[in-house]
Amino acid sequence: MFDRLFRFFTSLRLTVVLLAFGIVLVFVGTVAQADEGLYNAQARYFKHWFVWGITMFGHRIPIGLPGGYLIGTLLLINLVAAHIKRFQLTTKKIGIQLTHAGVILLLVGQLTTDLFSRETQIRFSEGQTRSYAESGMNYELAFITDADADTEEVVAIPARLLAKGGELKHEKLPFAVHVKRYWLNSDPSFRAPMIQNEPPVTTNGLARSFDFRPAAETKSMDSKNVPTALIEIVAPGGSLGAWVVSGWAGDDLMVEALRESFSRQMGEQMATSIINRLTEPQTVEAGGKQFAFVLRPARVYEPYSLTLLKATHSIYRGTDIPKDFRSRVRLENSRTGESREVEIFMNSPLRYGGQTFYQYQMAAGELARRAGQVPSSTLQVVRNPSWLTPYAGCIMVAAGLVTQFMIHLVGFVARRKTA
Repeated sequence: MFDRLFRFFTSLRLTVVLLAFGIVLVFVGTVAQADEGLYNAQARYFKHWFVWGITMFGHRIPIGLPGGYLIGTLLLINLVAAHIKRFQLTTKKIGIQLTHAGVILLLVGQLTTDLFSRETQIRFSEGQTRSYAESGMNYELAFITDADADTEEVVAIPARLLAKGGELKHEKLPFAVHVKRYWLNSDPSFRAPMIQNEPPVTTNGLARSFDFRPAAETKSMDSKNVPTALIEIVAPGGSLGAWVVSGWAGDDLMVEALRESFSRQMGEQMATSIINRLTEPQTVEAGGKQFAFVLRPARVYEPYSLTLLKATHSIYRGTDIPKDFRSRVRLENSRTGESREVEIFMNSPLRYGGQTFYQYQMAAGELARRAGQVPSSTLQVVRNPSWLTPYAGCIMVAAGLVTQFMIHLVGFVARRKTA
């Protein structure tokens, strides 16, 4: 049985079949992006072991395909097994062995990147300090209470658990959360006076001033799904009430978008009043503590902080074409006693703590001054433990090919001289 398995995994036929499935998967996954969106298609076709049901030109076809993880893993096993079976430690084969090792490293690095890499963002205005980064797509329901005079304790429930509904508990929360409704994407509307509104879904907090309705899941890269949920908080002594939590109230980016929309429709003063109602904190008391709660972008906290000192946005003279984006930040780490200033700009990121900080977006310069905005900056934060493997793998493959070519070239020249 072992011999049969070994022959199967070292077979060239298996390699050809897997490469054929890979070509089909790339084609299907690329076409599906038009209907499912880029990120959904990438996750469903290339970051799963098996795919059931494909989307082709707006039609759902009930066909099963091996996913990207399965094809990549089997190719890796096939390559390693074939390498072991045919391994010959000779000078004439050293280039081939080095090339195979490089390809193996590339496959392992890609799998590691898919499993462990993470991308988040830091948004701050000049003078603001951030010790956390936020996800651009994922949300969490955060319950915040004071642990002591200087420290907050946060319990975060991922939105994917809210989507499943039912009852959610945590050992640090003296109550349970019952999810009554959850919408992956939603639209808000202000409950303006003298407008025929339906009764609010609850008389607590946010729902008194805003209604939310479900919206179709967005597939565009220029927009994102903003979730809303209706929850009931239940303590051992009974219900503490029902509440509406929404990313429209907890996501600063979406709050700012609503502010601009209301300003165009109703003027700056009215827009400010409406936004103040939207962002008014929602709290509940239980177990002798007061808990504030909000549905916000998922956060990743770090043991250090970044303060935006200066955001600089320059353009080419006489045009609106961006020339340079620069963020000058102060990095402080109380654990190491480190405190220094760093400038982040295009092609010059900050690498620190296993993460890379890239300049991503900016609202500064003349445009910010005209709009009356405080200059701000957005940094893209990338954690990729295997970021060096593509470089090392490509160098190994190139070195192996060059080595093997030179071995054959030297042998060919030597044979011609003796002929």
